Amino acid sequence: MNDGYRAEADALDAEILTAIQACRVPDFNDLALRIFAHQLRYNKPYARYCSSLEITPARMPDSWDTIPPVPAGAFKEAALCTFDPSQAFLTFETSGTSSGARGKHHLEDSSLYDASLLGSFEQYFLQGAGTIFRFLLFVPHVRGSRQSSLGYMMDRAASCFGDGQEQWFIKGHTLIVPGFVAAARVATDENVPVILAGTAFSFVALLDDLRERGIASLPLPAGSKIMETGGFKGRTRILSPVELYQDLSTVFAIPKSLIIAEYGMTELLSQYYDRSGEEPRTKAGPPWLRSYAVDENGKQLLPGTVGALVHVDLANRSSCVAIQTEDLGAVFEDGGLVLIGRERGAESRGCSLDAEALRAVS
Repeated sequence: MNDGYRAEADALDAEILTAIQACRVPDFNDLALRIFAHQLRYNKPYARYCSSLEITPARMPDSWDTIPPVPAGAFKEAALCTFDPSQAFLTFETSGTSSGARGKHHLEDSSLYDASLLGSFEQYFLQGAGTIFRFLLFVPHVRGSRQSSLGYMMDRAASCFGDGQEQWFIKGHTLIVPGFVAAARVATDENVPVILAGTAFSFVALLDDLRERGIASLPLPAGSKIMETGGFKGRTRILSPVELYQDLSTVFAIPKSLIIAEYGMTELLSQYYDRSGEEPRTKAGPPWLRSYAVDENGKQLLPGTVGALVHVDLANRSSCVAIQTEDLGAVFEDGGLVLIGRERGAESRGCSLDAEALRAVS
């Protein structure tokens, strides 16, 4: 890669990192357009896609919400990055689809992702609490699944905000329930607040297994929180989040206001979190992440109208700044987002597929 690229990439990364650390983007529109121009120069597959839409360096968009979003599925078809993917510092893979295909998101380094995920986690999930937590995790262990962005995210969060005694309770496709029960009881005996994190279907499997073991209540220490990371729609049934949160609240003695859903995806380096435990739940994202909804023709919809979600994530400097998803939702004038589900006919994908394959181990 030439020196001009390196200097340009480093300057953009420094500017984005400063904005993340300050939790303030002085001019989102200007920075998004400059990142997009950079990607047109160096992300060849994305540039070809934009050219097919008649977007070129000579005919550029003038607003962040007119940057051509690449379909999330394109990450299965091409290496969408501004650098040689063989030199990637990290490569995250999507959990796949019902057809088995996986997308790959190549990261040039981890600095923007680390800053983005930790900043959002502290502000929107921890909400400024200075508590040190013990992390009990029903997500893929980062050492056994380096391609899991969720595993990486929770490992970094535990390293920053945990007591150094985090434990992981998924091995392959198996839930380690006895180990979790023992760890939860130790945390309660030591009065160490817990962060219990997992996908919706891993929590369903956990609750089912606890019920089979005759464990109707496993109270966690005061101040504990639950982070649910998506995956309500599986291959066989649709689970109501209201019912799941009520069951989690009852079993673990955690107020529903402290059960917070995170919304993210492998193709993005930033996340949304529930604003509160009140229904219907709206999500808030950091100032370097903006979204809007589009209709079936890709036309932007008015605030509050349900459509397919498009995300513009400034942390995606080395891949694609704008991503169109198959997730349905509405975005409001204040930036809040309501997630509805997935487009009809969209392939099942993401955390729910992995979680439905889980079984509890005796």
